[in-house]
Amino acid sequence: MAFMDSHKKLEKNASLLLVFSFVVVTIGGIVEIAPLFYLDNTIEEVDGVRPYSPLELAGRDVYIREGCYVCHSQMVRPFRDEVERYGTYSLAAESMYDRPFQWGSKRTGPDLARVGGRYSNAWHVQHLIDPQSVVPESIMPKYGFLLDRDLEPEMIADNLKANQMLGVPYCDEMIELAAADMADQADPNADWEGVLTRYPKAVTGDFDGDPDRLTEMDALVAYLQMLGTLVDFTTYRADAEENLR
Repeated sequence: MAFMDSHKKLEKNASLLLVFSFVVVTIGGIVEIAPLFYLDNTIEEVDGVRPYSPLELAGRDVYIREGCYVCHSQMVRPFRDEVERYGTYSLAAESMYDRPFQWGSKRTGPDLARVGGRYSNAWHVQHLIDPQSVVPESIMPKYGFLLDRDLEPEMIADNLKANQMLGVPYCDEMIELAAADMADQADPNADWEGVLTRYPKAVTGDFDGDPDRLTEMDALVAYLQMLGTLVDFTTYRADAEENLR
């Protein structure tokens, strides 16, 4: 009874309730946050995850600039309906080099976390030029103008350098060769050995249908084609299926 009387006083006194609420939230925050300061890394490293290649990074910038993230998430949540529709649920490590990350569940269009390799380059180009020609019910706007916009190779090294400052492990060699790697990745006649050594599993070849130009369409399609392709998910699929039972 004494406890109930004390609780009534706490509920009726706004200032006292505020103080006690602050104390409880502070203790809870310390319990949850303080242990993180004693961990070297809160993200489990996963084999296959690497920094974006220069062309993929340029494509990601186009993706963000054009607001693609507003209608498409890149996070498959560990729910049966999402895994069955989109593929293996997303791992935190897949986004460890994203600045900013593309998580979320707001989807006017489908999630793109596993879109890499599902469609041909030609399909992506046609979809971006005229979305309704391949998906009649789509309300996606047209992005054919990306074919007319050339990439600016002189800026990509600075882009890698900025990401390096934020903790992405680009080495000096990667920064020095950024412009050349960006051009080579989209050149069907280039020697891709160096690109693939620095960026394993990088998608290579002509992406926009015009091998004589390096366009923003090349970059965006290259970015889309690598999404979800870096990690060998066969090692996680059994765990994912067990968690969904």
